[in-house]
Amino acid sequence: MIWASRILIWLNNYGPPPGSAEETFGQVMAKDLKPYRDELIISSKAGYTMWDGPYGDWGSRKYLISSLDQSLNRMGLEYVDIFYHHRPDPETPLEETMRALDHIVRSGRALYVGISNYPAEKTREAAKILRELGTQCLIHQPVYSMFNRWVEPELLNTLKEEGIGCIPFSPLAQGLLTNKYLGGNIPEGSRASKAHGFLKPANITNDKLAKVNKLNEIAQSREQTLAQMALAWVLRHKCMTSVLIGASKVEQIEDAVGTLNRLDFTAEELEQIEVILK
Repeated sequence: MIWASRILIWLNNYGPPPGSAEETFGQVMAKDLKPYRDELIISSKAGYTMWDGPYGDWGSRKYLISSLDQSLNRMGLEYVDIFYHHRPDPETPLEETMRALDHIVRSGRALYVGISNYPAEKTREAAKILRELGTQCLIHQPVYSMFNRWVEPELLNTLKEEGIGCIPFSPLAQGLLTNKYLGGNIPEGSRASKAHGFLKPANITNDKLAKVNKLNEIAQSREQTLAQMALAWVLRHKCMTSVLIGASKVEQIEDAVGTLNRLDFTAEELEQIEVILK
């Protein structure tokens, strides 16, 4: 099953300032999207710093429940469809974090819960605790792209065995796996040109650019854009539920949806990609 543009995912501290993205979405929701609430998959995440103090970060019961209550207030919602814990907490017992997620479902604040950035072993432990409490771990949200393959093969195998879906973020490596940087320049307005964000000019190395250009040649032979091939490559795994993109223009969404026109890969294409990525 592949969910397309009806998935709306927020992080509690998206900004700046933290929470402002959810406030903006709340305004859009009230003005334009409210009639379509039952057709939307809306989710939020918590696990990174939201406010100062011992209960404004990580994975305690107090932080997760308080954070979600604040998110619901900012978005003007009674519930989210999926609520994620963003990362394992080395100080809080995993049982406390999972019991908080179970409580969130039982209280009606979220219909389902998931986790993000959990390694395979912690994923298996979390799923077991939730299952014993009577709440399913629905989905895992890891970073995954051609340039970040940490989920292979252990985490993907764990998700398959546990019956947990996967919805990766940053599948285009913060835009590096698009046509923006094919010429070696950093376009104005791109992620790498901004002071904030995860893609820095230092990340755009000659080695990476050489790989991007070689990958683009394969994409062209498939009659796809580089971004479409990169998304299809992520979606090739059977455990993939969907894939998350961050779009600033309508044409970027249209290009991403065009991925669905060609999802299959030949064995030769996959081998060529492996050689490039090594």
